[in-house]
Amino acid sequence: MSTQLDEAVVRLREMILRGKLAPGERVAEAPLAEELGMSRTPVRQALPLLAQEGLLAVHESRGYVVRAFTAGDVLDAIDIRGVLEGLAARRVAEHGATKPFLRKLHACLHDGDTLLAKRRMDESDEATYSEMNGRFHSLILEEAGSQILSEALARNSRVPFAGPQAIAFDRINAERNYAVLQYAHRQHHVIVAAIEHGQSSRVEALMREHANSAKESINIAGFQVSAVELARRVAQV
Repeated sequence: MSTQLDEAVVRLREMILRGKLAPGERVAEAPLAEELGMSRTPVRQALPLLAQEGLLAVHESRGYVVRAFTAGDVLDAIDIRGVLEGLAARRVAEHGATKPFLRKLHACLHDGDTLLAKRRMDESDEATYSEMNGRFHSLILEEAGSQILSEALARNSRVPFAGPQAIAFDRINAERNYAVLQYAHRQHHVIVAAIEHGQSSRVEALMREHANSAKESINIAGFQVSAVELARRVAQV
């Protein structure tokens, strides 16, 4: 994606997450472009991408509206993602990871390490980390070689913020953002090591635990998930 398109996707995603664009609200390109301080083109290009994430729905006449969803919907979908991705990683470890696949995984680890080495997260880093994270998870799913798993995860990812690429920062608490992403990326390293050593049961459990990082990211970003509800669901994973 282009830099302006990256920025448009990230900032619109955050507006939806924080309720600045309310459920059922019609999304209009011109006022959004003005508010974001950019041309209409990247905003227009961002809308179908956000629809693919499940954040927007096609309006009955034309254009898009913000989809309605609850915290419970998102948390359930993240739990399901953890189970399905755990199964995918288990199959990869059982069958034995190929060298080209491992090289690609290690490239993701390197990209994440480079980004986090600054010991802070700038606004422009959100799209970069999101791309790396989405690539990491996609590689494992592709290597598992199951169309059924791929289709199930694709359906599940239509729930807003359930997919690995859907990350939003809390711009007020940059230090906390960095800590959460650093922990999540350390999990990436452990997951890769388990795959390399053929530890199928361990990597399945690690992938399910890794999904909890997504819950934490959403909570930090300001999405209205109650502490009691979040704790209950984390305990179930």
